Amino acid sequence: MDAEAPPLAGVLETALYVADMARARAFYEGKLGLTPMFTDERLTAYPVGGRSALLVFLRGSTTETVHLPGGTIPPHDGHGPLHCALSVAAADLPAWQARLEAAGIAIEGRTDWPPRGGKASISLYFRDPDGHLLELATPGLWPVW
Repeated sequence: MDAEAPPLAGVLETALYVADMARARAFYEGKLGLTPMFTDERLTAYPVGGRSALLVFLRGSTTETVHLPGGTIPPHDGHGPLHCALSVAAADLPAWQARLEAAGIAIEGRTDWPPRGGKASISLYFRDPDGHLLELATPGLWPVW
């Protein structure tokens, strides 16, 4: 392609697929403190950071085209442990670690990253009930954060 692509404004949605929606909601709402902005039997959507959404789909519920009054959503699904990183302020990381530990959520890993975006960053890794690897990352991990 010769033409320059128009700019992208960001990642709007990140999707995870779960086996049990009630269990997933108990985790994301009860343990991580997220509040849904939309729910139905196949999807719970959580606002994250004011500019993006974490979509939690019931695995297998999105394998057919969804027909809406305004158009269609093509099929999609996911299997196996996926990864999602959530950005947090460096000053909030100790409180997050304490919250996870108090909730009985094992911290599987911690990485002290060298400066990439001008300062060192820290990542904490843990899993949701479906085995997805979640990461809390402080600024500096990437030049964009």
